[in-house]
Amino acid sequence: MPLLAYLTCAIVWGSTYFAIALGLESFTPYGMVAARFTVGGILALGLGFLRKEPPLLKADWPHLLLVGALLLAGSNALVSWAELHVSSGMAAIICAMVPVFLALFSGESIGFRTWAGLLLGLIGVGVLANPLAGKIHLGGVGALLLATMIWSFGTLHGKHHIHGNSYMKQVGLQMLTAACIGLVVAPLSGGYLHHDLTPRAALAVGYLALFGSLLAFTAYIYLARVWSPAKMGTYTYINPVVALLLGSLFLHEPFGVRMVLGLIVILAGIALVQFKRQGPALAEEVP
Repeated sequence: MPLLAYLTCAIVWGSTYFAIALGLESFTPYGMVAARFTVGGILALGLGFLRKEPPLLKADWPHLLLVGALLLAGSNALVSWAELHVSSGMAAIICAMVPVFLALFSGESIGFRTWAGLLLGLIGVGVLANPLAGKIHLGGVGALLLATMIWSFGTLHGKHHIHGNSYMKQVGLQMLTAACIGLVVAPLSGGYLHHDLTPRAALAVGYLALFGSLLAFTAYIYLARVWSPAKMGTYTYINPVVALLLGSLFLHEPFGVRMVLGLIVILAGIALVQFKRQGPALAEEVP
């Protein structure tokens, strides 16, 4: 079951960068947040009741609301906004920094390898952004880095403070929290749509609601509970491969030497953090 959840996050979320790019043809970033998480949240809560999950723990409510706001209304919206300015493939590559921030925020001792890995990852981002060329939107790159930090912090907060086992109801509440924020913020930030709704954009947001939100986010919440942060975060290694292939094939996004070099440097930095030696007493999984 954990391996299936891991593969779901790796493959489905790799494709969501492509779907976000399609959705942005019609939707604004917060319009997309409102649409996908309203649908996903209602479906998740409905499935939770159909599965006769126990009620949510009262102590979990504030933490579920916070995690939903951070991960879905915060980090996800930043990624969507960034994809207005950078390619979906580049967004996936920069978001592969998540394991580094998970390591930094998890409270583990930070040694030379971790700091070296973080520096190398940032160098890889610099290779992609190439600020001297002036062709990359630095605001978009910055938004993606901020999104990875918020995502990592929110993930660890949920891991440490949410204890109930009603996964579908938990996911539903978190998504509806983001949907409510999106419904409020969208009219204040350009509306729900910035162009007429196209069939392709509507299908993309439907895919994001069903697969990117309901399926993959549920798998992620489960995975965060049963695997260590270091092991769990490596799903982001696969995301850029899927995103780059889809973006280059269907959106004609650039896939040149610099893109490949940036990907290699970032993954090398992440590997320094993730694949350090561990003593035999350290378990891979957590209760």
